Amino acid sequence: MKILVSNDDGYLATGIVALADALAEVADVVVVAPDRNRSAASNSLTIEAPLRVREFGPNRFAVNGTPSDCVHLALTGLLDEEPDLVVSGINHGANLGDDVIYSGTVAAAMEGRFLGLPTIAVSLVGDRLNHFDTAARVAAGMVQRLDRSMLASDVILNVNVPSLPYEALKGVQATRLGFRHKSEPVVETTDPHGRTIYWVGPAGRGQDAGEGTDFRAIERGAVSVTPLKTDLTRHEDLGRLGEWLGT
Repeated sequence: MKILVSNDDGYLATGIVALADALAEVADVVVVAPDRNRSAASNSLTIEAPLRVREFGPNRFAVNGTPSDCVHLALTGLLDEEPDLVVSGINHGANLGDDVIYSGTVAAAMEGRFLGLPTIAVSLVGDRLNHFDTAARVAAGMVQRLDRSMLASDVILNVNVPSLPYEALKGVQATRLGFRHKSEPVVETTDPHGRTIYWVGPAGRGQDAGEGTDFRAIERGAVSVTPLKTDLTRHEDLGRLGEWLGT
């Protein structure tokens, strides 16, 4: 199996190094990742400037673009051989509930899905992010499972791993996305020249965080695995919408 690894925290981030090292034990790995932190880039592509690639090791490439740029570039021209799977991460922080809308980590996985491959996004969750080895081990185990029984190409797995020793994990749960309370207010301050600036406030805590959600699995110390799809159509409302439109 050949795996494309990317992320949004940058090619030198602790998470991607741990992930690539763990996956290299079970598959052939190529890394194509942003040359700097591009967290919360979502699914943006760079279309009005050229992308530059720097090889920093064998099958290791840094790109001056977004996570989606990295995967798109890798799969549409950079790599001589198409991989079997895209794995994005390990993100430095949660991608729970509506985080997936903003997440560059999830976006890299989505780009792989758009281009026809099964994909996994992996994130480490906790106040202290000091167990990347745990998340890497979980990811490697999932890849080994996929090697025996491959996912359909339209599936994106969003995996959140508690920052705990591997032996302390309370299993693995199939979950749905919860969602958060609205974000905290922006933080207003001034720059050194006295001009007003704003920092985006912290994400809200879980609102829909009940049984079956990714939030609840993490709260229990379990790995959360949520299958995502890219079809945003609200199919159950098509009939009512047609009536409202008079069609």
